[in-house]
Amino acid sequence: MLHLSTVKGVGVVVRQSGEARVLRNTGSVYELATAAIASGQGLAAEVSRRELGETVDLSRAEFELPVSHPDPAHLHLTGTGLTHLGSASARDAMHAKLAGAETLTDSMKMFRMGLEGGRPAAGEVGAQPEWFYKGNGYAAVAPGAALEAPGFAEDGGEEPELAGIYLIGPDGTPHRIGWALGNEFSDHVTERVNYLWLAHSKLRVASYGPEILVGDLPADVRGTSAIIRGGKTLWEKPFLSGDANMSHSFANLEHHHFKYDIFRQPGDLHVHYFGTATLSFADGIKTENGDVFEISVPDFGQPLRNTLTFAPKTKGLTQVRPL
Repeated sequence: MLHLSTVKGVGVVVRQSGEARVLRNTGSVYELATAAIASGQGLAAEVSRRELGETVDLSRAEFELPVSHPDPAHLHLTGTGLTHLGSASARDAMHAKLAGAETLTDSMKMFRMGLEGGRPAAGEVGAQPEWFYKGNGYAAVAPGAALEAPGFAEDGGEEPELAGIYLIGPDGTPHRIGWALGNEFSDHVTERVNYLWLAHSKLRVASYGPEILVGDLPADVRGTSAIIRGGKTLWEKPFLSGDANMSHSFANLEHHHFKYDIFRQPGDLHVHYFGTATLSFADGIKTENGDVFEISVPDFGQPLRNTLTFAPKTKGLTQVRPL
């Protein structure tokens, strides 16, 4: 399995069969992916044409974003929700609730649409998922860096997810670079007030990485999501994703993002978060300044860690100056 990462002060690093080595004469993963599209041979073939350098101990590395765009305004952070089934018992309870309810919330209706139509036959279009926008490259936070909640935020909560990373080719075709761990950082208190505030709650920074898994994603992805406070684990829970644990197929979710022309602009980079069924907020955890979020999945290599910080509380009206 091929993994790509970007290590501060080192450059692009390739990991195969457990050994991580510098990929020489490679300025960035964005440049590598652009060359792979131009060659028509794929990332693995492009890597094989380049020279490998010294080994790197990723357990001690300081990471940058595994891939970024030279112009942050051309990196799009987006996501889909209500896509995961959760545990078998939770799934059975959900089915029973759906079958017996006369009136359903919009969230439950959306979840049912995914259960009934989110996994269409190959080549067919299924039900639309929930979709949201998080921001552009200015909202992308490197692994190990702080996820800062804005001064008007009510909460700063982790969302352990898988993220698909895509580069749009010269002809407008989306090309998947690979998959990464993601923390789709959100404000769950704001969202809980009214579902129509979901859009507000998602306009937050987010992180992904440290490593990109290139190629096929395992059907059953299993790991853990944890919150560490004062050096001790405050909360920890299994994190499940992958095709076997979702109500939508990845192909269906990708279609409903890239069906829009605006998301198929040549050269643009996309990081799309695929949702989760594991939240500390659902277990009554209130996060605090200095908490460390840790998302780990063995198949992805190094865990994704970020520290939570809160910006000073904002006061007064944001001023707009007429011209």
